[in-house]
Amino acid sequence: MIANDTIAAIATAPGQGGVGIVRLSGPRAESILTALFRPARADLPRLTSHMLTYGHILDGETTVDECMAVVMRAPRSYTREDVAELQLHGGQLVCQRTLALCLREGARLADPGEFTRRAFLGGRVDLSQAEAVMGLIAAQGEQARRAAMAQLQGGPSAFIRQAAEELYGIQAGAAACIDYPEEITEEEAASDLLPRLLRLADTLDNACDERAARLLRSGLRAALCGRPNAGKSSLLNALLGEDRAIVTDVPGTTRDVLEGEIQLGGLPVRLIDTAGLRDSDDPVERLGVERARRAVREADAVLLALDASRPLTAEDRDLASSLPSESTALLLNKSDLPALVTQAQAAALLPGAEVMAVSALQPDTLAPVKDFLRRRGCLTDALPLTQPRHMEAARRAARYLREAADTLQTSAIDLAAVPLMDAQLALGEITGDQVEEKLLDRVFSEFCVGK
Repeated sequence: MIANDTIAAIATAPGQGGVGIVRLSGPRAESILTALFRPARADLPRLTSHMLTYGHILDGETTVDECMAVVMRAPRSYTREDVAELQLHGGQLVCQRTLALCLREGARLADPGEFTRRAFLGGRVDLSQAEAVMGLIAAQGEQARRAAMAQLQGGPSAFIRQAAEELYGIQAGAAACIDYPEEITEEEAASDLLPRLLRLADTLDNACDERAARLLRSGLRAALCGRPNAGKSSLLNALLGEDRAIVTDVPGTTRDVLEGEIQLGGLPVRLIDTAGLRDSDDPVERLGVERARRAVREADAVLLALDASRPLTAEDRDLASSLPSESTALLLNKSDLPALVTQAQAAALLPGAEVMAVSALQPDTLAPVKDFLRRRGCLTDALPLTQPRHMEAARRAARYLREAADTLQTSAIDLAAVPLMDAQLALGEITGDQVEEKLLDRVFSEFCVGK
């Protein structure tokens, strides 16, 4: 990356909209803006920083658009460089033509994520906070938005820096033993450092929660399962509020996995309707049943539909006994018909599972189901690490710490210095305190161009 050039890009999404923004950053951002923009007030002096000014974009004598312009002079800007923005009418043609004018005046087209990369290199944000920008843009639910905002405000960074400080203290203790062996024996140092190493390794491992990270990325996976004709497809349609699945009285109508998504309290929930679980000689149906079993195994929540208008069967009992009680709700379906299965009978199938009487024809009965799914997907706001890259680095640091702990117990203390330094480098990758250009390229390549 050239550090002293000026970059430009369209900062708004493609397509038509009320406003389209062309953004510049670098030493020539203001001069390029001035070359293209004419304030409506001819007597206006130099543009005031951070103040919108009304005027027009000109290509020679041709007016391209009327717009608002703003200059944000360094260091009070997103990149800590001079930044200029032209807020245009949101047509793609207008934005593209204005961007072409900026490039003609000497700017270069920004690489993906280059504005945020410059913000990182300028010290405005650390690497974890820079990644949170894209997380905020990509958030599909309220929980994901809150997690990205907590990351942007430095929550994970503060956690990692606290861990790094603890590790510095451990390294200092090891160095003191090496430098002053007559005052601190290796046995004394090991007895002090060993529990600290193991405690810090546990702290880093416990900060990583794969399930929580996946819920934030893609929402909750809920599988609707049960024997044929239990009413799964009708329940799917009722929960989605649309006719997503074909519903007939013929057993085995659903032969493949069907999916639909709803939002529950800011949580994206992916509902998966599965084939009726039963033994079959039909090869197509057998394939659907296998896919159904896999969907149930991989689900965060399971909704077992039981046809309450008919007596329980051996298939119902076998299926219920194979499910985890803490993540399963037993749905006594078709509650609008005379019931032949009681709540107590259903509860006996899977002790500990929640039991709900529901009907696809009575939407109010589905409220407890939605509450169950909402609770299954609820996460605490105190999760320190939710980004896959951060969790990988934290776990790597924990492995190095345990390697150092093993070394303390079996070898000379100076041999533990290498894994301790490796652990510190791994933590530095999360915040960007220790980072290679190749890692930066990988992180920022996932960004959109205008950010």
